Amino acid sequence: MNILIQGGNILTMESEEIQVGDIGIVDDRIAFIGRDETFVPDKVISADDCIVMPGLVNAHTHSAMTLLRNYADDLLFWDWLEGTILPIEDKLTGEDVYLGAKLAIAEMIRSGITTFADMYMFMDDVARAVEETGIRANLSQGITGQGEEGIEKIEESLSFYHKWNGSNDGLIRVDFAPHAPYTCDDAYIGHIMDTIKGLDTRIHTHLSESRDEVKRSLELHGTTPIAHMRDLGLFEFPTYAAHCVHLTDEDIEILKQNNVSVINNPGSNFKIANGFAPVKKLLQAGVNVSVATDGAASNNNLNMFEEMNLAALANKAVEEDATTVPAYTALSMGTINGARALGLETQIGTLAVGKKADIIIIDLSKPHFYPRFNLISSLIYSAQAGDVKTVLCNGQVLMQDYELLTMNEKEVLTEADLAAARFKNR
Repeated sequence: MNILIQGGNILTMESEEIQVGDIGIVDDRIAFIGRDETFVPDKVISADDCIVMPGLVNAHTHSAMTLLRNYADDLLFWDWLEGTILPIEDKLTGEDVYLGAKLAIAEMIRSGITTFADMYMFMDDVARAVEETGIRANLSQGITGQGEEGIEKIEESLSFYHKWNGSNDGLIRVDFAPHAPYTCDDAYIGHIMDTIKGLDTRIHTHLSESRDEVKRSLELHGTTPIAHMRDLGLFEFPTYAAHCVHLTDEDIEILKQNNVSVINNPGSNFKIANGFAPVKKLLQAGVNVSVATDGAASNNNLNMFEEMNLAALANKAVEEDATTVPAYTALSMGTINGARALGLETQIGTLAVGKKADIIIIDLSKPHFYPRFNLISSLIYSAQAGDVKTVLCNGQVLMQDYELLTMNEKEVLTEADLAAARFKNR
């Protein structure tokens, strides 16, 4: 299908320049940006008084944790994780996860997210939700184990890889997710590395999220979690690591030398009181830093505009430097940097001829966009998730004029609510 997005303020994210013009889409790719009088569209989407930009990349979440939203709040991190979340996750079924993922995808599309990286359980059911809704996703089954215990989980992840990687017209990619150094011992990490040698995949993990995690690593191994993963050889595989809050200067150098992407999760880190990631130092060192929502049990939303805003504001406050993480940098963290973390930078993250048509249209008619001194600043300091009007992924329109087109939203909300009540009663 030929689609014409007509008359928008186009922010390609290849530079800070905003141009007024059209975007032509042929099937799943961008055919032109600007004007082409010879282009014959099958569908015209008006972008009048709107910003047109790349879809947002949510580079770390646990989608089905939408079912645990507001279930366990205002708790210390380990009380939250080990005392509340892990026990109730044991009660989840594949159908629960499918419905939670559908709920998450509805929320993400409304927030302008066209790609997400997911780490959870029952990933066949998450993949089914992704396939049905048309969004792009890097999916990984969270793996935990000690030595030989839990090997079947690695085998399940390998089967999941062979079944789903590259499926759904390339929208689904499969990564491998050793959950964290404190849930996977050295031998188990070794089994994972042996399994994925030669595969077209990436490592998705949590690193240095809390002070206690770093303390445990120093006591057990004499090194930080990041140095220890380097020593084990994990970073020989393309890796994106969530959180990376408590870092030494040596850790930052290790991340840079090994091309590890850091996924900043400010909302989640703040709420669970795990601290502030040293984003300024990471960026200055040349580390690729993206931004993400984490799961809705610790955030409690999947709003990337809020996360980009927090990434900018928090780091200004922590560094006492208003020039730290300017608006365009925060936008990059939510678009091209996220695409780079997931190995998708040649396909998405910027708008360019030949790239995939993952595009969002943001309605500028709201009062908080006036006056319009700087549209890029407005996207970080003023915009809300509810300003996203239209969303395309891979050339398919997922939402137009605020209406979700690939799912029955009312049905999704009702079924997710019923699912939450069922597993809570178990």
